Amino acid sequence: MLSALQTPRAATVPVERRRHHRMKVVLLGRYMLPNRMEYPCQTIDISPGGVHLAAPAKAAPGERVIVYLEHLGRIEGTCVRTTMEGFAMTITATSRKREKFTAQLTWLANREELGLPEDRRHERIVPRNPRSMLTMSDGSEHPVRVIDISLSGAAISSDLDLPTGTPVRLGTTPGRIVRRFDGGYAVEFSFPLSADLLDENLEL
Repeated sequence: MLSALQTPRAATVPVERRRHHRMKVVLLGRYMLPNRMEYPCQTIDISPGGVHLAAPAKAAPGERVIVYLEHLGRIEGTCVRTTMEGFAMTITATSRKREKFTAQLTWLANREELGLPEDRRHERIVPRNPRSMLTMSDGSEHPVRVIDISLSGAAISSDLDLPTGTPVRLGTTPGRIVRRFDGGYAVEFSFPLSADLLDENLEL
């Protein structure tokens, strides 16, 4: 559970996003709005001064938001505008924390640009009931077997012929085909699953 919103200390000040170069770094996370509701999210781009999130529930301009992102941890800030995908927000931090944040972002951006292998940061679970249904954009349904699943995606066994990028729904979870392997596909979820739901009893 994310901790409640806190009143920022005098030492922290929001930084205008346009003063910082935005990096195309994709990170999964969760965020909490002032009504204390939590939702999954994914970064579209990010800088030391702000972040653009793909988010199912949009914050209103001026609202304070708490976000937890993989690798970066907790950040706080204020929504500055809504977008088609979600919303953009400033990042409030002390100078020392911002320096560390900048170093982490640089490393993450370089890793993606150089094409370094994924670090498997999400635990993968083998479900007890591997049967699920893959639904295509035209509404057609196809039975598949889930090989394993993580917060960010799943590996499925299927004889279908699907190109990379195909939008699908695995059970009730939307996503897209990101890779093909012998006997199946890797599906990346549109939004990460909640960590407290991920165990071998999970049924998609």
